[in-house]
Amino acid sequence: MHATGVALTIDGRPVVTTRGATLYAAATAAGIDIPTICYHPNLKASANCRLCVVEAVRPPAPGEMADPALSLGERAWVSGNAPTPGPPPGALERGESKLLPACKALAEPGLVIFTRSANVRASRRGTLRLLLGGVDLSEAPDLAALLAEYGVDIATGVKRDPFDVYVDNPYYIRDYNKCVMCWRCVDTCGTDVQHTFAIEPGERGFHVRVSTHEDRGIMDTTCVYCGNCVQVCPSGALKGRALWEAERQGLRHDEAVVHTTCSFCGVGCGLDVRVRGGKITHVLSPPNHPVNQGWLCVKGRFGWDYVQSPDRLTHPLIRVGARGAGQWRQATWDEALELVARRLAAIRDAHGPDALAVYGSSKCTNEDNYLLQKLTRVVLGTNNIDNCTRLCHASSVAALGMSLGTGAFTNSLDEIAENDVIYVTGSNTTETHPITALKMKAAIRNGATLIVADPRAIELCQWAAVHLQFRTGTDVPMYNALLHVLVRDDLIRKDFIAKRVRNFEAAAEAVAHWTPARAGQLTGIPPATLERAAHIIGKADKTAFYWGLGISEHTHGTEACLTLINLALATGNVGRRGTGLNPLRGQNNVQGTSDVGAIPMYFPDYRSVENAEFRSFFEAAWGAQLPAKQGLTTIEIGDAAGRGEVRGMYIMGENPLMSDPDLHAARAHFQNLDFLAVQDIFMTETAAIADVVLPASSWAEKDGTYTNTDRRVQRVRPVLPLPGNARADWAIIADLARRMGRDLGLSSPSEIFAEIARVTPSHRGLSHARLDREGGIRWPCRDEHDPGAQWLFGDRFPTADGKAIMHVVDWRESVEIPDATYPFIFNTGRVLYHWHTGALTRRSKLDAAYPEPLVEVSPEDAERLGIPKSGKVRLSSRRGSLECRAWITRRVAPGTVYMSWHFAEAAANLLTINALDPVSRIPEYKICACQLEPLESTASAVSPSLRSARA
Repeated sequence: MHATGVALTIDGRPVVTTRGATLYAAATAAGIDIPTICYHPNLKASANCRLCVVEAVRPPAPGEMADPALSLGERAWVSGNAPTPGPPPGALERGESKLLPACKALAEPGLVIFTRSANVRASRRGTLRLLLGGVDLSEAPDLAALLAEYGVDIATGVKRDPFDVYVDNPYYIRDYNKCVMCWRCVDTCGTDVQHTFAIEPGERGFHVRVSTHEDRGIMDTTCVYCGNCVQVCPSGALKGRALWEAERQGLRHDEAVVHTTCSFCGVGCGLDVRVRGGKITHVLSPPNHPVNQGWLCVKGRFGWDYVQSPDRLTHPLIRVGARGAGQWRQATWDEALELVARRLAAIRDAHGPDALAVYGSSKCTNEDNYLLQKLTRVVLGTNNIDNCTRLCHASSVAALGMSLGTGAFTNSLDEIAENDVIYVTGSNTTETHPITALKMKAAIRNGATLIVADPRAIELCQWAAVHLQFRTGTDVPMYNALLHVLVRDDLIRKDFIAKRVRNFEAAAEAVAHWTPARAGQLTGIPPATLERAAHIIGKADKTAFYWGLGISEHTHGTEACLTLINLALATGNVGRRGTGLNPLRGQNNVQGTSDVGAIPMYFPDYRSVENAEFRSFFEAAWGAQLPAKQGLTTIEIGDAAGRGEVRGMYIMGENPLMSDPDLHAARAHFQNLDFLAVQDIFMTETAAIADVVLPASSWAEKDGTYTNTDRRVQRVRPVLPLPGNARADWAIIADLARRMGRDLGLSSPSEIFAEIARVTPSHRGLSHARLDREGGIRWPCRDEHDPGAQWLFGDRFPTADGKAIMHVVDWRESVEIPDATYPFIFNTGRVLYHWHTGALTRRSKLDAAYPEPLVEVSPEDAERLGIPKSGKVRLSSRRGSLECRAWITRRVAPGTVYMSWHFAEAAANLLTINALDPVSRIPEYKICACQLEPLESTASAVSPSLRSARA
């Protein structure tokens, strides 16, 4: 036994590897090649193909003869080069040789391994002849080379009947003439990764093949089009459809491969984007990427085609008709920007700086948003700048700040693998953060326990030990009851509380009357279920809390987050590795956009605009006098426009006429503006009422950085040139500032980021050059040698005394609850195939999977109201109405309906209420009262959306 590892011999060379390593890993680390077909580094070793077999020998004891089947040279290696024998590895007796699959067999002390022996070569020849007979290897040159190396003529192999090429969906094709039956795709779609089970082995014996259940078309299976099967296919049998079509046009080689970061949710997956014929043709992901390990969802893999849409804006436009009438004339950049500069300056000079307001964009880079907030404060002279963080996790940030001293993901996505208990609330993680859900499922397979708290029976509930299905709006009673049980049953961490927490006694006393029985009456959760969940949390060593917009988008969102934080503090589940309070950010750069100051109350790095010391620092850094009054938030800006207090707006990459609540009122507010300029890539609902529209850069043309949900700052690199006369967002902002009399002094994204690092202590150790060299790094990163913080608050919290604060929170009802006239709870959110206001995904092949709006209705309510399957219904609230089809499903409880907000033709926000959390100023998107009535009495044909929803 080697002192620090496992010593063995491979092809005559002494090798030392780690305990638990496979023979394949040991050989590969030593630079010894072993051919494989089925092996993939991110899948469980299956040993299906047997191509990686090696010959293993346990050296004989002194005086014993080696296996006579070995050649003379091989016997000499065994006798002369073997390390000191160790304990026998299972069935392998001393002196015996066996063929073992190197991908699965573990390295054992004293083994002698031959990777090219006569027995090995004979076995591999048979495997190649069996697996590759009659297979088209035109796209598998490595396998074709193996045939030559081992002298195999596949014409003599097992013949297979030819297959038709399946072109049955917009995302990928299946050409089983090229299938080498490695089963990687089946393992990926099945228990190793996705647990989707859309593809499976079909038929038997020599006719075995990859198939679907009952040989259905892919769009009639459970497939979610993640394309991870395409990623792992070694032979081209599975291929992205856009790539397949490009190759049919003769485009056989990549012109460029650009490593960049996904532009959809906040996970921050790494992408290798490939270009042929001047267009993106396919997207892969590095298997060793630290965020997603090569796995992607349908949006990351296939949702990029909107950047090549014919709807892209390519020239500046100036309105010539009535606002919203759709009459425009094309303009030069000089004309358009001069008009914007003149109109904004006129409003500022006539009505004061606070008559102007700006929206930043969580879809744009840190560099874009930093420069925009600098223009807002330095040139326009106001703090009236906000972004869509106000519409998602503003409550989470406020509550984390009130309790811990700062508001961000306290731990990392990596640590999901270390969680003993995963507590998910208000997040349909499988659809909104798919790769995070894969990490959670992997942890559960390895022994973690999942608790889901959600009004709907989401997909993750299938994995949960406990589902706390509470009535929408009753989060606070639920969390107070859980804390009640933790305190009552002494499941709290007293040492942590004594050293690191303030106000525990008051919080504990406040929940004394929140018994599970009392909370159960309000929430609908059986008291025993609340008790069980509390005991799971309290008895675990490491519980991590993950939450989404279901908890934050309420008028009591901050209070709900405070009560959730109380649970973590009472059980010591923050400030330690493998624990944490982790809000799952919804957009690609919503974290970074706030980090760099595109919010009305903070300069970059969350330094208050009302603090004179901070203000003096930025005045010196930027060379300008800065406003001292906190600005208006997103919804407050729209309301102020309706009152005539905000008269001019500049909007970059946001679409409030789809995302704001009570859209009829919101439209009237924006129509009331004296001047509106919109900088975007499409003619959105908001751009359609602008005075000037400026064509900007999509994700595929951006150069800069995004910051993902767990604070990792990552590079974004341009893949394509800008279309037509479109410009980079930062360049438009810099040009506008110059035309308004102020040069912001920054002429490239790398220069902008260097200034961000200079004025932002948490980013001081970051630069484009370092990120290019090392990959993504989490903040805080204090200097160039700092590796970044994986988890926060190990020693103290950033509060005055270094302690976190527990809060006393009592419950109050939502602003609008069901009554006799409007008897249903109306809840809103997202679906897998779309994103935000649909401006991007409705212009992508993603729309084919979910092409129309649906409202989820319980079977009980459908039967009572006479709503047939897929039948059209009308939804009405006190603010508006819409029509769409019903998805009758047990995902929602009776008395509740749920709808996504991606569809302009049935915009869910026509119904929602403009009621704000008093602390975070977030709207109450998650609950209002509505009516539901059928418009059809007979069932309709099942729509593609319903097939994708798996009705």
